[in-house]
Amino acid sequence: MEKKVSFLQVIVIGLMLFAMFLGAGNVIFAPMVGQQAGTNTWIAMGGFLITGVGLVLLAIIALTRGGGTVEKLSGRVHPVFATIFSILLFLALGPIYVIPRTTSVVYEIAIHPLVEMKSDGSLYLFIFSTIFIVLTILLSWNTTKFVDRLGKIITPIFAILLLLLIGKSIFTPMGSIGQPQGEYIQSFDAFLKGFVQGYYTMDVLAAFVFGGIFIKSISSLGIKSEKEVSKIFIKAGIVTIIGLVGLQTSMAWIGASSVDAIGFKENGGEVLAQSSKVLFGQIGIYIIGTIIFLTGITTNVACLAAVSEYFERIVPSISYKKWLILFSIFSLIITNFGLNKILTLASPILLLLYPLAIALIVLIFTNNLFKGHQSVYIGTMIGVGFVAILDALKDGIIAPETINNIFGFIPLFENGAGWIVTGLIGFLIGLIVAKSKKEPDRTIKMAS
Repeated sequence: MEKKVSFLQVIVIGLMLFAMFLGAGNVIFAPMVGQQAGTNTWIAMGGFLITGVGLVLLAIIALTRGGGTVEKLSGRVHPVFATIFSILLFLALGPIYVIPRTTSVVYEIAIHPLVEMKSDGSLYLFIFSTIFIVLTILLSWNTTKFVDRLGKIITPIFAILLLLLIGKSIFTPMGSIGQPQGEYIQSFDAFLKGFVQGYYTMDVLAAFVFGGIFIKSISSLGIKSEKEVSKIFIKAGIVTIIGLVGLQTSMAWIGASSVDAIGFKENGGEVLAQSSKVLFGQIGIYIIGTIIFLTGITTNVACLAAVSEYFERIVPSISYKKWLILFSIFSLIITNFGLNKILTLASPILLLLYPLAIALIVLIFTNNLFKGHQSVYIGTMIGVGFVAILDALKDGIIAPETINNIFGFIPLFENGAGWIVTGLIGFLIGLIVAKSKKEPDRTIKMAS
């Protein structure tokens, strides 16, 4: 008989999945939404939670339907697309964005408040980031059960400390919620701005990488039926989503209520650090610092190990440990540009990858409606990718006015969501091409 998983085990599995997505980086964006959106915070967070949380579960389910790995999933478009998309995804998850971002966030929240009176902050950043990334290398050298075990410890510690912080911010608010700023003034604009800001958590892209690992971990419990694996995955995913929604809305509340006490800040790391200090005094720095340090080191280890294993797989002539060192050095260099610069530099990459990832998820869920025809996948990705590239160029300050003048006629283009329209057009063109060429049926058989 096949092993049954109890309700309590599903809860534990869900918390473990939550721990995998729980990183220092994904707690710094909702506070900034709260600060900027003011009284429109919950409207903006509606959009934020769609891309930053809701799509995480859909990405995981899409993986179970699409073959279990991001390569197989994206391979439904074309092998060349699969290679390029996977390489960009792993690089963003590792040395280009997530590892430098995480290291910088830990410094910004745990260390910087303690040395902010010192003159040479860049030296402290270099010293800390070197130590932190060396520690990441050591813990990544042999990852056997490390993330799993540490996750079981971190999740309860994180929950207790974070509940203290959130509870204090609710019962003794730092101030009233102010007026929305900039792009958050109009409700619809606030929603779309929040939708795009949800990209920066990277959780949907991380789901493509970590989801396959998690599917295997469920199977290792003795669950053999694909249908049962999917059921457990969905149930555990709901637990994870509840946790992520609670986390992000709480972070948004802290940001929204913090302006009177600390003013507007440049990044969410500063918001959390200063808010903790206002709420708890000097000990607040140690509370938030402990939270961020523990989650940060887990994120770094998981990401560095994942990207190194992937590149060893596609370039086997270079060993896992050599990739580990190479990516660590690259991460260290980028980290020392500082958090604000990292967020700015990485933004164009995320504006390119996220729409493509969302489109892939939608295509997998609707695959059987159009019989999985490859032309539909290709047409949709061309439509989405075209505008995503333009958005990335604009964000990188490459001819933004010219791009807006030429392509501003596309609905939602100025709000960063024009790719939805062009993706639909590409979908329809692909469907027409597929029908005219009588492409083969690629229906996905549902697990039974």
